[in-house]
Order: sequence, then structure tokens, then C-alpha cells
Amino acid sequence: MRFSAQVKPISYLKANAAEILLNLAEKQEPMVITQNGEAKAVIQDIASFEQAQETLALLKLLALGNRDVEAGRTTPARAAIEKLRSTTTGH
Repeated sequence: MRFSAQVKPISYLKANAAEILLNLAEKQEPMVITQNGEAKAVIQDIASFEQAQETLALLKLLALGNRDVEAGRTTPARAAIEKLRSTTTGH
């Protein structure tokens, strides 16, 4: 994805907000908004934002899991399954 095709000044955002929102939803590509020639903000459609947040959450869980493995905080699969079974059956 190239952000250079989606760089617009803030004046464009102000004048074309409704059209921009439609395009964001349709293309699902973020837009960089500039002010005085400097990038100041990125806007994107809500579906893409939510997907990105879910992806970040999964990556964080993977990173935490990797830290646990590196620190030796692991349990063999059989033991974990048995513990789950005993918790759900009350044994």
C-alpha cells in the first residue's frame, strides 16, 4: 500500500468530507492529511480500523506467549487438557 496516492491537505478534507468518507469505506485505504505541507493525521474507515485493532491484539497475545515460553512458564499440553477437563467436570 502506498500512502503517497492518498495524501491530501486539510482543506481538501474540509471541502470534501462526505466524499472522502465514501471513498474510505469503498477502497479501505487510509488517507494521510497534511497541514502546512506536513503530515498531521491518518484517517481510515471503521472496518479497517477495527480489523487493525484485532490484529494488534492478536500480535500482543503472541508476544506475551513467546515471553512465557522464553521464561519457561509453560505446561505440557496433556496436563493443560487434564486440568481443563477436571475444572469443567468438577473432578
